[in-house]
Amino acid sequence: MGTTISELISEKIDAMSASERKAAQTLIANYPLIGLRTVAEFSTQAGVSSPTILRFVSRLGFQSYPEFQQVLQQELAAQLQSPLNRTTIIQSPKGSAAYPLMEAAIENIRETFHHLSAQQLDDVTEALSRTRTHVYLLGGRFTDPIAIYMAAHLKIIRSGVTHLTGQESNWRDQLIDMGKKDVLVIFDIRRYQDSLIRFAEKAQARGVEIVLITDQWLSPIARFARHVIAGRTAVPSPWDSSTTLFLMAETLIAGVTQKLQNSSAERIRDMEQLRDG
Repeated sequence: MGTTISELISEKIDAMSASERKAAQTLIANYPLIGLRTVAEFSTQAGVSSPTILRFVSRLGFQSYPEFQQVLQQELAAQLQSPLNRTTIIQSPKGSAAYPLMEAAIENIRETFHHLSAQQLDDVTEALSRTRTHVYLLGGRFTDPIAIYMAAHLKIIRSGVTHLTGQESNWRDQLIDMGKKDVLVIFDIRRYQDSLIRFAEKAQARGVEIVLITDQWLSPIARFARHVIAGRTAVPSPWDSSTTLFLMAETLIAGVTQKLQNSSAERIRDMEQLRDG
């Protein structure tokens, strides 16, 4: 598949002017629908001029605004696909033969990290490394195992880590203890889970710093998130692959471990002593 607009933004945002970044942030927060509106409507919502929107589109490599919108329309169609109507005849990477799904998953990893900026990873790592911050993790029907996996590792590295379990009403009960110093990590891929979106909105209203780890088409939770990391998930199957998201979780775990090197080593030693005892 071609590079998505969200990937282009991640790749080029460091070179954008301040006004172009406002346009980019507005698009990410309202992805992809605001980009399907007129230039004037997009510019009004972003708080920038219409020429700025056109420069932003040009910065992404498009010759015209209609060309930009055509790609967004294609992405929206892909975002709404279900396993029932999703084609299983997806072009595999060149040279693949016996294991097309494996080749596609490897290509997903390569392309995701190619378009991901180091600053994005550093910002999320920094947020997860603030030891006075409580970190909450949550995922959807198919992505919650990644949240469980990440929470299990972070609990070894640092204190104040909670995986939100059970029904949506149980998550909402946790909101009473969540505030501006806390971080909520949410994993959400197409078809995006309404309960996660509702919870993210309530958490953001309480000032919680939200980290969204999603697919290349961006969960609607992006409008509430401080940090958005998009990974490719499409493979030659009716089902999306979470391989890239697992590797993203492991990359962040490794980053936090390094960031808290001294304290995490001491914590692990204490844990080992307790186990031996």
